[in-house]
Amino acid sequence: MIGRLQELEGKLRARDAEIAVIGLGYVGLPLALHFAEAGFRVTGIDIDKEKIAALRAGRSYIGDVPAQQVRKLVDAKAFTATAEFTDLSRADCINICVPTPLRQTKDPDISFILSAVREVRMRLRSGQLIVLGSTTYPGTTHELYLPILAESGLRVGTDFALAFAPERIDPANKAFAFKDVPKVVGGETAVCTQLAAEMFRAIFERVVVVSSSQAAEMTKLLENTFRMINIGLANEVAMMCDRLGLDVWEIISAAATKPYGFMKFTPGPGLGGHCIPVDPAYLSWKLRSLNFSARFIELASEINANMPEWVVERVVRLLNRERRAVNGSKILLMGMAYKADVGDVRESPALDIFGKLEELGADVRYHDPYVSDVEIAGREHQSVALDDKALDAIDLIVITTDHRSVDYAALCKRGVRVLDTRNATGPLGKLENVERL
Repeated sequence: MIGRLQELEGKLRARDAEIAVIGLGYVGLPLALHFAEAGFRVTGIDIDKEKIAALRAGRSYIGDVPAQQVRKLVDAKAFTATAEFTDLSRADCINICVPTPLRQTKDPDISFILSAVREVRMRLRSGQLIVLGSTTYPGTTHELYLPILAESGLRVGTDFALAFAPERIDPANKAFAFKDVPKVVGGETAVCTQLAAEMFRAIFERVVVVSSSQAAEMTKLLENTFRMINIGLANEVAMMCDRLGLDVWEIISAAATKPYGFMKFTPGPGLGGHCIPVDPAYLSWKLRSLNFSARFIELASEINANMPEWVVERVVRLLNRERRAVNGSKILLMGMAYKADVGDVRESPALDIFGKLEELGADVRYHDPYVSDVEIAGREHQSVALDDKALDAIDLIVITTDHRSVDYAALCKRGVRVLDTRNATGPLGKLENVERL
């Protein structure tokens, strides 16, 4: 390692480098704040001016990030938030953490990363490290982003460094602290990998080095594809148990007692969030371009995508047994977020269930302590209170998100029929008015 990159290595070890983070969502903001707490001077960049205003005022818009942490670092001038990209030319290290959604055609939408990389390209200088953290398909860093940065005339591995280090954040997971989840890093050259690893060792207990940016990209996709496929299996087993008259939760709990060869995954009303429903589609898309059919991914995706429809079928059957039609029934969905204890509704199956029940003529409303309002099929809906008046009018409750702050025992004691898609009522034992997925 020579010249400015060697200088950067020294700055990283001394924690004297300036770090920029583009994208201050649930991935970028915690990353930026941890770098600031480690002693680096950090600039956070986001085009959402409301986020910037909140951060400058010492407020947090992410559940896992305490406002006190933001306030402390802003007041100490260790962390600065801005909507401008001009500070990139001063930064020694630039981390890109912007969204990578799917288009309606299920093709990758990398427009946000392309925009960020082009902003970096305009200000790229010798001695900088660029690290991509946004999930994408294998080969993106090398085949797409490197050529854009190389337009500057600077050489990767000699003048600047480029690496991929996927995010592994699991919102609301209290079992693993940010620093305890190993960081995977793969660079375009050995020097790139070395510098990226040096940067991340400042905030992670363990850094796992892989051979290339492509290997790092594939690692992230394997992790989430593994989860998606096994959730698909659990969902199909739930449908099998329904046909067989068995309790799927009892079966899974019993199987999970095996000390080897079995990993517990549970069924639910469908997949949600930015990662699990999206990442495998990135891999499948890439493989289709190579004339390879990712059959496990396609099958599991189909099963998981059909779960909201299956939940609606269960609602229809349950109401029929009560001699009620779906049309006109008052149905309360407990939870609109895609998972417990977060306010994120991206790809949430509850949105589909809500819409499908409305199409059948049901009078649908929802309660979610983390989601005050949400748009469904072009209409705004607000979370309703769980008061006596509201609950007395309900014909059926469907638990779609298992928020821990909800008193399910009190809810079930009211005698209203409940369909539990998350086993949130499992600890209560068998209840006459509760049917579980």
